[in-house]
Amino acid sequence: MGLSHEQLTAGIDALAAVEPNFARALGNAGYPEPRIREPGYTTLLRTIVGQQVSVAAANSIWNKLEAGFGEGCPADVMAAAEFDALRACGLSAQKQSYAKSLAQLVLDGALDFDALPADDEEAIALLTKVKGIGRWSAEIYLLFAEGRPDIWPAGDLAVQEAVGRILCLHARPSEKRVRELAEPWRPHRGAAAIFSWHCYNMDVI
Repeated sequence: MGLSHEQLTAGIDALAAVEPNFARALGNAGYPEPRIREPGYTTLLRTIVGQQVSVAAANSIWNKLEAGFGEGCPADVMAAAEFDALRACGLSAQKQSYAKSLAQLVLDGALDFDALPADDEEAIALLTKVKGIGRWSAEIYLLFAEGRPDIWPAGDLAVQEAVGRILCLHARPSEKRVRELAEPWRPHRGAAAIFSWHCYNMDVI
């Protein structure tokens, strides 16, 4: 599960103690709500389904998939599903290949969600073996589903924009710069990411 309310609050408080600009932003924006997803295959499959479509479209496709293939769209069922049946649910050919890649890795035992490496970078490397799952998607999974406290999705444009605003920079920092800026925030970079999204959406900084 993702970072609890208590963990998130403690992480943000620790950031505010070491970075005055975080304290200022916290005073303006308040604490964010936790972002929690169930760990496991189904959450990563839903991530694939939701790529590059609206939330409403993703939910519609997912509901059709579950209606046709069962709750959670089990890996063995997805691996065997026919192209036309998946397309009828709204799943493109590309996403079908991604979904089948995920299902096959799970069935082969190459991807065990109950035994992901404890090292964050090793876990990201394993998750990105799934076709269609890039670093950002892997990081989001580890943060929201596993609650790993130091995940830092520096490639996220909203995180970059929010960090620039929080730190009163003149322009949005690059991914490389955002990684450098966040080094002093270890081991609470996951809380920093969630707070950054919160500030970006609140637009109060």
